[in-house]
Amino acid sequence: MHYLSAGESHGRCLVAILEGIPAGLRIDEDFINRELARRQKGYGRGKRMEIERDKVKILAGVKKGISIGAPIALKIENKDFSIDSLEEIEVPRPGHCDLVGAIKYKQGIRAVSERASARETAIRVAIGAVCKLLLKEFDIEILSWTVSIGKIRIRFSPQIEDLLRSKEVLHCSELNCPDKEAEELMIAELDKAIEEGDSLGGVAEVVVVNLPVGLGSYVHYQRRLDGCLAQALMSIPSVKGVEIGLGFKAAQCLGSQVHDEIFYDFEKKRFFRQKNNAGGLEGGVTNGEPLILRLAFKPIPTLRKCLRSVNIHSKKEAPARIERADVCIVPAGGVIAEAVVSFEIAKAMQEKFGGDSIEEMKRNFKGYLKQVAEQ
Repeated sequence: MHYLSAGESHGRCLVAILEGIPAGLRIDEDFINRELARRQKGYGRGKRMEIERDKVKILAGVKKGISIGAPIALKIENKDFSIDSLEEIEVPRPGHCDLVGAIKYKQGIRAVSERASARETAIRVAIGAVCKLLLKEFDIEILSWTVSIGKIRIRFSPQIEDLLRSKEVLHCSELNCPDKEAEELMIAELDKAIEEGDSLGGVAEVVVVNLPVGLGSYVHYQRRLDGCLAQALMSIPSVKGVEIGLGFKAAQCLGSQVHDEIFYDFEKKRFFRQKNNAGGLEGGVTNGEPLILRLAFKPIPTLRKCLRSVNIHSKKEAPARIERADVCIVPAGGVIAEAVVSFEIAKAMQEKFGGDSIEEMKRNFKGYLKQVAEQ
């Protein structure tokens, strides 16, 4: 499986071609649009979210709502289509790729900001939604929530089962946060940042459940699933760090405190672990436990509180340009993270159980589970 996207922030549209979805999968357009709407929600989002009401158009690869095995083409139109009339930008924003992009491609800062914009992630959410529909056929579920914004952190570790049962309630939260008391404090921090013309980052967590043992591989670096997931998550704008399972805390502990002891359930005929410090991955391979990923978002670099910069033409000091932007993207970032993780898991599933049709893929999957149980 692979995909290619194209489009600019203020261009005509965002488009993508997704290759590798088996034939026979029901493509629920309403579900894709609900995922796109989730990306646009969240306290601290910018005015652009009031302009755009993202809706997907399926252009190819689907007949009467069913995938036909051909590449699937997706399109999201931009209401704010003004790329040709926007003025050029002369002062790069610190923390943004304005300057390095302008030096690299020699097309000016505006061209850089148009493609580097997080607006591009809308089409990735649409791709991820298609992949979620594939994963649902195998009872694989994915969920994200906000762990922290700025210095405010949730007070407890949520129970995954509880969140899965009540995820619609979580989705209605202004910050996609399971801790209502912490959320109120986060909103107060955001209000302060808004008043001061600043921005805030934070941490989101993503969990995938009901994964089979054996996705990914240790035999070659490109096939290690932890590496694929880390790269996908790091490709999201503003992400500066990724953790799997215990993550950086593991570096502070003894091995006996970190590694998950192995047990066997004779009734269910499966190996299991009472703890999940590994986060569901060992040696780049899924071990059957929930996949737990955490990603850290820096504060976005577009501020009303102007930072010092330099005019790229005159080379004289100048304040960085003020652009319309969010104050915090952590809740939306969790939705985007779900999407890129869904693609990587769907890709690993297709590599392991691949078939030309969903029926063939399911047959391979069931045969593998039977083989594992008989070992």
